[in-house]
Amino acid sequence: MVRRIASATPTAQSPISPLGTTYCVRPNSVSMNIHRRPLVVASTDEAKVTIIYAGLLIPGDGEPLRNAALVISDKIIAFVGPEADIPKKYLRSTQSTHRVPVLMPGLWDCHMHFGGDDDYYNDYTSGLATHPASSGARLARGCWEGLQNGYTSYRDLAGYGCEVAKAINDGTIVGPNVYSSGAALSQTAGHGDIFALPAGEVLGNYGVTNPRPGYWAAGQLCIADGVEEVRRAVRLQLRRGAKVIKVMASGGVMSRDDNPNFAQFSPEELKVIVEEAARQNRIVSAHVHGKAGIMAAIKAGCKSLEHVSYADEEVWEHMKEKGILYVATRSVIEIFLASNGEGLVKESWAKLQALADSHLKAYQGAIKAGVTIALGTDTAPGGPTALELQFAVERGGMTPLEAIKAATANAPLSVGPQAPLTGQLREGYEADVIALEENPLEDIKVFQEPRVITHVWKGGKLFKGPGIGPWGEDARNPFL
Repeated sequence: MVRRIASATPTAQSPISPLGTTYCVRPNSVSMNIHRRPLVVASTDEAKVTIIYAGLLIPGDGEPLRNAALVISDKIIAFVGPEADIPKKYLRSTQSTHRVPVLMPGLWDCHMHFGGDDDYYNDYTSGLATHPASSGARLARGCWEGLQNGYTSYRDLAGYGCEVAKAINDGTIVGPNVYSSGAALSQTAGHGDIFALPAGEVLGNYGVTNPRPGYWAAGQLCIADGVEEVRRAVRLQLRRGAKVIKVMASGGVMSRDDNPNFAQFSPEELKVIVEEAARQNRIVSAHVHGKAGIMAAIKAGCKSLEHVSYADEEVWEHMKEKGILYVATRSVIEIFLASNGEGLVKESWAKLQALADSHLKAYQGAIKAGVTIALGTDTAPGGPTALELQFAVERGGMTPLEAIKAATANAPLSVGPQAPLTGQLREGYEADVIALEENPLEDIKVFQEPRVITHVWKGGKLFKGPGIGPWGEDARNPFL
């Protein structure tokens, strides 16, 4: 079937017609199926073997290697080490060979929102006004762009990620691996409420007890009050295929009328959310700004904390002791500060200005204290996600190597037991790998240039590189 795809900037990998439209043949769902297999390297007699020679190999966790090589066999990394040490069995069975300046794990964005709204930041009202079909179209484009930009994994923390993941996994569309929470859980008058609308309108669409919720029960937000409602809210997200559960445990910036300093949900409600998630081997990620919400989330057993704007040494010690991951989402704050709050309602702009300095101090403090950090942007697929690496270095105080570790090796911790073996260039790990023509250890901003990302492998399949079309097909033999 020939499919018409709106074009991006013309590149050698995606030839563009004079009319600005890419025409390609969409491979069938069998050839594009990217469901993960057990982490077992197949016999070289059966497996497709790819050898990548790298002038510099950044493993994700550990020191870089010069003049290194990586072997992919049956979607799994089979060898990593000096070029001279490649086992002969792989040299005999090689099907493709690449030589690149820099090789590293694929990037993760650990805090995304798969909303696809017309205007996400306008007090959430567009989430109800935008039809899911429109959202899906935008998300499909954003996921394709994200993969082209070197992002092989996304964690969605409120949106249609569960549904988009299914379309990616069955080969309908192309994009990163997606690990989604489904809807974020909020109390009434909480960070997930829509204060610009009557309560009945909001609860009628997002309330967990709505008997006929239509599309919106499988949307971005889920409002629940009391232990039985929050229990059902968790189960509804698990029914969708959620890999992690997201809870709004404090007020926020984008919710017009609540206070970021105040805790949300009772201790009993938070405890049930964590317990119900753990029953299905899921961790809970908590949106928190003020210390009251932070400490409540820690006490309840949340394993990933987002934002954490008003924190101190006590918070960092508890997080280190309990092995809690921190995802700061600094870039979205920097973007709004630079634009003077463009797109925000006045109440949200005032709240963002009030917490911006405290958030930066908290971020810097967490880095100095040795808290485990992963990077996330609080934006949508295909956005300026690589800015987070820049701000981790320039504002947070990380080294470029530390920022890369936070965007790769640490990132799978954000989905707890649901995480695959990925994020590092190590034998037995899934082959989510990218190549660059410039060295990010010398300039962390190179990730912001799509042209610098020359190759992208996801699950061992090459989705960007010489001779590769927009759908990851061989552009020279599109019917294969």
